[in-house]
Amino acid sequence: MTESFVDVVDVLLVEDDPGDVLMTREAFEHHKIRNKLHVVADGVEALQFLRREGPHAEAPRPGLVLLDLNLPRKDGREVLSEIKSDDSLRSIPVVVLTTSEAEEDILRSYDLHANAYVTKPVDFDRFIDVIRQIDDFFVTVVKLPR
Repeated sequence: MTESFVDVVDVLLVEDDPGDVLMTREAFEHHKIRNKLHVVADGVEALQFLRREGPHAEAPRPGLVLLDLNLPRKDGREVLSEIKSDDSLRSIPVVVLTTSEAEEDILRSYDLHANAYVTKPVDFDRFIDVIRQIDDFFVTVVKLPR
C-alpha cells in the first residue's frame, strides 16, 4: 500500500507528563507519522475531547486513543471504563500506554476492554520504536471504523 492511499488518523494522547508528550511528538516526527496528534493532560479533558464538550466542541473523533493510567482529576482506568461503556465511543481503539508493569493494572485494563496494554520504555530510542509500532499496527495494519 502506498502512502498516498493511507488515511490520516487523528490520535488522542492522554498524558500528563510533559516529557512523555514531547517524546511522543518526537516519535511522530522522527518516523514521519502523518497522523495528527492531539494531546490532553487529564482524564476529565480526555472525556470532554471525546464527547466534543466545552473547549473541545470542534474536536475531531480520534481513530486511536493512547491512554496513560496515572492521570490527574480522573485516572486512566476511569476514562477507559467510561469510553468502553459509552455506545458512541466504545468502538475507538484504546491503547493503554503507561509506566505501570503491575499485573493488576494489566488485568484491569483488559477487563475494561483496552485494545492493548503497552509499558512505556524509559529508553528514548525504544520509546520511539514502540510509538512507531503502535502506529503501524493500529493505523496501517488494522482496519479501524470511520
